[in-house]
Amino acid sequence: MYEKSDPRPALTAPKGNTPAGTTTMPASYGRYYLDSAIDNDANGRGWYTRSQNLIVHWIEANPGATFSRSAQVDEYMIVVPDDDTPYEASAGGESVRGDGHQLLILPPGDSWISLPKGGRIVRLFSTQSADLSAKCANAATYAQPDPSHPPFQPWPAPPAGYKLRQYELARGERTPGQMGPMWRCTTIMVSFPPTSRRARDASKMSPHSHYDFDQCSLVFAGNYLHHLRWPWGPNKSDWREDEHAQVGAPSATMIPARVIHTSEAQAPGPEGNRMADIFAPPRLDFSLQEGWVKNADEYPMP
Repeated sequence: MYEKSDPRPALTAPKGNTPAGTTTMPASYGRYYLDSAIDNDANGRGWYTRSQNLIVHWIEANPGATFSRSAQVDEYMIVVPDDDTPYEASAGGESVRGDGHQLLILPPGDSWISLPKGGRIVRLFSTQSADLSAKCANAATYAQPDPSHPPFQPWPAPPAGYKLRQYELARGERTPGQMGPMWRCTTIMVSFPPTSRRARDASKMSPHSHYDFDQCSLVFAGNYLHHLRWPWGPNKSDWREDEHAQVGAPSATMIPARVIHTSEAQAPGPEGNRMADIFAPPRLDFSLQEGWVKNADEYPMP
């Protein structure tokens, strides 16, 4: 259910008459500004939260920190959300440098990122990285896979081959109803609009659900209310109360498939409101929209 300025009603609908379905899967919240860090060492502090197919590794790095992966099984992403966060990253015999406010895609195999001044970064993995899945604070929630999801399938490999890729994040101010910009790789899609300087108009919400995939809403700045409603199934004992979860920054909210949801940005503080939506694997309906995915020419669709 969308208001008229929202572009999502034009998305390609699934073939056939797919039922709304129900689920008993709970939402998960990683409130990193409140939760105890899972990692706390010379590199800094780190938190891990997962959904069915996605791992969010939020890092507050100390100066000189280095984070590496050895024999990584598939592609992953790193978001360096803030300016004045210099870094160097290396993978597959290539190296890049940046000053922040960028997104990286790293290939399978060995890779690392170093931050001479420290700062905030987020590493995004698929749950095919079993060692990281086990570190997630909500790992027990997914001890049994969510039956709403099909088995995880990565998207086709890039024709130019796996390599280290670097992109600039969007600047300016978010336009109400704006989608993206978005980037994708074989495992993950990130939709990351620029900062909003206004609260959401409560008369223009967008309650909707996804039948067979979940969503991570990752808050980088500001405050949000996530409104969630579980559809009723025949067994009343499985029904769940609505949730209206207040979250600040930084935080990750994992919204299960089939749960009706919409997010309401609150009155912005000095840093505004900024939130990314993340999907694993990438969304086909978003990918079919001309111009939405900024690196679509590098990654073919299934």
